[in-house]
Amino acid sequence: MTTKVQARLDAETQAVLDRLRQRGLSASEVIREGIHLVEKQQLPAARPRLIGIGMFSSGIGDLATNKKYMEGFGAKGLKRGRLR
Repeated sequence: MTTKVQARLDAETQAVLDRLRQRGLSASEVIREGIHLVEKQQLPAARPRLIGIGMFSSGIGDLATNKKYMEGFGAKGLKRGRLR
């Protein structure tokens, strides 16, 4: 099954297409290859995900950026000699 596609090209893009066609590529080949290249660029490779990320809401909108929430964090471990 094939699908026909129409596209409006600006002068610069048309010139690129013309140069590619002079090298022996058809417009269809250029379009197909271009679609595959865009897919590779736009879709990031699958990454391993950490379990639990985004699974709850603290209700604090600036938790990740406001330093006041980090005040005293880890101090308990320092007092007990756990962290050096």
